[in-house]
Amino acid sequence: MRTSHIFRPLRKQRGPIALSAAIALPFATTPAFAQSSTQAQADVIILRPLSFFRVNDLDFGDIIASGTAGTVRLAPDGTRTRTGGATLAGNGGEPARFAGLGTPNRQVNISLGSNTIWITGPGPRMRVRDFEIGSTPTAILSTTPTRFTIASALGNYNFPVGATLEVGANQTPGDYSGTFTITLNYL
Repeated sequence: MRTSHIFRPLRKQRGPIALSAAIALPFATTPAFAQSSTQAQADVIILRPLSFFRVNDLDFGDIIASGTAGTVRLAPDGTRTRTGGATLAGNGGEPARFAGLGTPNRQVNISLGSNTIWITGPGPRMRVRDFEIGSTPTAILSTTPTRFTIASALGNYNFPVGATLEVGANQTPGDYSGTFTITLNYL
């Protein structure tokens, strides 16, 4: 799970800036034709009934730390908000997303392995808490199962998960990551 990238504002440096460029001119007068090719990858996931998989990781986006601690909340709909000394920058981040296949009207218990995780990077670890599933209405996930019903006529479903990140005062810039576990029990 890529969770955040912490930046610090750059200080302006004074002094001369030198730019250089080189131009190459062709000596041939007849046109040249170029041919190139490249390869791409094709992927597919074939689901077993009563299974699910991770579509994408939880990404809090780019954050600028300050001398004051703060938080960044990434809602299941992708909305980011902040408190305290955490400033939102650049990349807006995205919630984790999961998808799966069950049967129509089947009930599913969804739970977390832990209500709080720690993410690590080049500086002090940061806490991620208040995991929230994008359902109608949204619900805070915990180690106690939350029950949902599969509404799709085909039995397929997907759901996003957001959370809140605690950013420390003067948090060291860099990439921070950790993992969390989601468990589904089909009833």
